[in-house]
Amino acid sequence: MFGSLTVTEIIYFILALLISMIIHEVMHGVTARALGDTTAADMGRLTLNPLKHIDVMTTILLPVILVIAHIPPIMAAKPVPYNPDRLKFDDYGAALVGIAGPVTNFLLAIVGSLLLHLFINGNAQVIQFLGLFIQVNVILMVFNLIPFPPLDGSRVLYAFAPESVRRVMERIESMGFIAVLLLILILFEFIAPYIVGIENSVLNFVISL
Repeated sequence: MFGSLTVTEIIYFILALLISMIIHEVMHGVTARALGDTTAADMGRLTLNPLKHIDVMTTILLPVILVIAHIPPIMAAKPVPYNPDRLKFDDYGAALVGIAGPVTNFLLAIVGSLLLHLFINGNAQVIQFLGLFIQVNVILMVFNLIPFPPLDGSRVLYAFAPESVRRVMERIESMGFIAVLLLILILFEFIAPYIVGIENSVLNFVISL
């Protein structure tokens, strides 16, 4: 992916990704607080300060490894902590916390699209950044909706899954960073066409607004 981008586009891409990931994570915490859990707030994670959200493994090492492997890079911010036992609606509350991130990215993509239409005859660099910003948020939304632990979509699946499926999901989630690598390096090849198709559909919808 980076091989087809200019230096300016790479900078814009990283900036858009950081902004989008940080807001994504903060909204997890905001949703959890609205549902009764103040863990993220108590730990000072409801902030836009990037230093509070950068994780060495998933924000830095993961994209480097993927670039070396010639795989489109994916970054992830440090997950905002929450205590599911303190949430209203039990597992459904956890599902709401999980879905808050992708929904936020969808709304950010819409905001980016509206701004793009507003500045369509303006500065070329602004248009370039907004175009990347929209794409980044659509990618983050669709990727995080994959129902594979520990991605956000798994929280929704977990809330409705039978106990046997939950046990499997819990084992996968306990693998943490390794589970994400396995998804990207092994499984992503098989699901990539479907993911790209969904991303293109969402992107076309957002741009058409």
